[in-house]
Amino acid sequence: MASNLEGTFPARKKDGTLYYRASITYGSKHISLGSYETALSAHEAYKYASRLLHEDIPADYFLNETHELPLPFSKLVMLVNLRDNGIYCKGPIYLRSNYFDYYLDAKTVLRFSADELFYYTNHSIQRRGGHLFVADYGSQLNILGRYGIPGFAVKNKDYYFKNGDESDFRSGNIVIVNRYHGVRRLMLRGHAVYIVKIHLTGSLIVGRYSDETDAAIAYNKAADVLRSKGYLNNFNQNYIEELSDEQYRTRYDKVKISKKIVEIKKHD
Repeated sequence: MASNLEGTFPARKKDGTLYYRASITYGSKHISLGSYETALSAHEAYKYASRLLHEDIPADYFLNETHELPLPFSKLVMLVNLRDNGIYCKGPIYLRSNYFDYYLDAKTVLRFSADELFYYTNHSIQRRGGHLFVADYGSQLNILGRYGIPGFAVKNKDYYFKNGDESDFRSGNIVIVNRYHGVRRLMLRGHAVYIVKIHLTGSLIVGRYSDETDAAIAYNKAADVLRSKGYLNNFNQNYIEELSDEQYRTRYDKVKISKKIVEIKKHD
């Protein structure tokens, strides 16, 4: 049975339950507006979408909507972006000049550099327990990982937001202080120094290094030494992607670690 309400189309679930789909055409693009329990609710979604696309109302009037809407807020963002920028993005994205806003909801707006657009049009951001992540190849990946920030990193210690805005993920706004496990960057007399510690029963000093990569490798070397002595703690591994296996091995052999760790007694 066809619906006589514009923009609505009846459909049935596998169990035979009747529901309604709403859609709209803008330019040459046919856009789905979602599924609804009644023809009237589907039609209301269509009417609202038509208003979004055809009325000359500033984008922020719609993007700041916080009351209940006749269609999903994410769809609202996609439609307004299409109207204003001529691009239909997969996801609640509104293009700005040289960056874009990603709307988790009307009150939660994340900001990204333009070069992240392709990634976030193909990966939806989810929020759980204060963490932001995307599903990628069956895993949940924290979005900070795209900046080289590991999962153990502590905000305002290992990294910080330059302008103080924790929703601004533009690359120039995220400053990484400590990118590797066990490595802490300090400024001494105007120069960066990397202090490496490894946890056994307490924290052991591995060494002090002028190069961050050497510091990360030193942590790995200390962990290997302790494992060889029977300490089976869950030591993390630092991965240095920019080095080939041969380059890593050369630096691993050269880097020095604390004599105290080298001479520690074997654990029974």
